[in-house]
Amino acid sequence: MRIFKSLAIITVLIASVACQKIETLPARPRIEYRSFEIFDTTDILGNEAKGGRLKFYFEDGDGNMGLAEPEGIFSDTSNLFLTLYRKKDGEMVLAPPNDPLKPSSYRIPYMFRLGQNKILKGTISVTFFYLFYSPADTIRYDFYIKDRAENISNIESTSEIIISVNNIY
Repeated sequence: MRIFKSLAIITVLIASVACQKIETLPARPRIEYRSFEIFDTTDILGNEAKGGRLKFYFEDGDGNMGLAEPEGIFSDTSNLFLTLYRKKDGEMVLAPPNDPLKPSSYRIPYMFRLGQNKILKGTISVTFFYLFYSPADTIRYDFYIKDRAENISNIESTSEIIISVNNIY
């Protein structure tokens, strides 16, 4: 009798845990800006430079974030898109395409999750190197991500970033 009661309790506990509702999120990714840090660094030739580190949180409901290694020259290699703005006369204005601080394209690596719950959540950190800048440079980035199903996230913005100052924004 005692064994029967123990088995019944264990069965009920397992069933209650196994029957928990699976969390769902929209298929469209969502991002949240967390911080941008400026730091001193050196380039591969030993020249002094500035670096920047963007951190943001992401959620992807269908778990198809990131791109596999490119298979050819025509493969899609970008899924993190950034737009650079510069402060000019007190206003943030879109930087021209040839701006030396304009970021190149970025690729978030392939991610997947095993099991029924495919939701991906986490923090992504992207590092920038600024080889050409002036003490007066104040910038801002707008950014978004795209998953493998071509779902585009919301657009987030950094705070204003003064490149010549080591700081977290």
